[in-house]
Formats: sequence, structure tokens, C-alpha cells
Amino acid sequence: MIDPDFLLQAYRMGIFPMAMDDGEIGWFSPDPRGIIPLDDFHIPHGLQRVLKKSPFEIRVDGDFEGVMRGCADRPETWIDDTVISSYCELHERGYAHSVEAWLDGELVGGLYGVAIGGAFFGESMFHRVTDASKVSLVSLVERMRDRGFLLLDTQWTTPHLNKFGAHEIPKERYMRILHDALRVETFFGDKVTR
Repeated sequence: MIDPDFLLQAYRMGIFPMAMDDGEIGWFSPDPRGIIPLDDFHIPHGLQRVLKKSPFEIRVDGDFEGVMRGCADRPETWIDDTVISSYCELHERGYAHSVEAWLDGELVGGLYGVAIGGAFFGESMFHRVTDASKVSLVSLVERMRDRGFLLLDTQWTTPHLNKFGAHEIPKERYMRILHDALRVETFFGDKVTR
């Protein structure tokens, strides 16, 4: 397991881990860095229709480990048992959270990440039912806006995230935003995390 205090300090410095093919943990701080600006979050037209009649029940932290395992369940993954145990420990400490889509009592999609101050570091998402992860992302952004968060860090961008307004910014600018976000006193779960 990665030492939880070390892991949190890495996030505060704009660095995050990923398991490598050889079983080692690699540490990354991309330049440029992917973010989704909360003020410019875009909901694609097709998803707006889904949200009006969403069949999903959204839960926060209902099955954190289940979300991580769902995210890891793919042919190639950077989420190994070391990463899972490390983030489950952060979850126990109130820093790691999941936003989940449930359908008929089953976890069918969601995302997880780390919240420190007014920053949420999105780690991964998955779906077993169409649109489940997208609806979870919309719920994440709504929660962040409601609670005064400043930064939604996506680490890198993907064509999927670009549809929601994700884009890259220079690392120097990212670090300024991160610094400001870490000073915000808010909470994602039940308690303030700094």
C-alpha cells in the first residue's frame, strides 16, 4: 500500500500515481494538464434528454471499492491491488470518494477521485449500462458547484471528456489554480479535508 500521507502530499503538489506493467508505482504530473472548468461544464444534447428521465439512482460513497473494481475491470488498467488498497484507505480517512449510478439495486457505473480542499482529482470512471458514468459525472459537477469547489482535475484529456468541456492548460497555470483550490474550506463527504 502507498503511504496515505505521502499520497495526499503528492496530490497537493500536483502529482498522482499509476500502477505500471512491471508492478511498480509510477508518479505523474502532466504538462499540459487536463481539467474540466466547472463554469464551462457542457452537457451534450443527447445526455440532456437522458437526464430528464434518468433511470439511475445516484449515490455518493455507497460502494467505493466496487467503483474502483469496476474501473479496473478492463483489458488494460493502471488500477492494481496496491492502488485499490491505497485509495480505500484514503476513502476511510474521508479523502477519496465515489459518485455512483445504481439501477434496480445494482451498481452499473460511476467514478472515483480524491478531494482535498476545493480540488477534486478525478481518477477513473466506468459503466456497465449506457450513460451511467456520464450521469455520474454530471452529478459530480453539480455537487462540486454546490459546495464551492474550484478545480476538477482530469489529469489528461480524452475525446470522451472533451465532450463535457475538458481541455488542457499549462502546468504553471494548473499549479496556480491548485494552490487556490487547496485553500478552500469545503467538504465533499461528511467532513472538511485539507
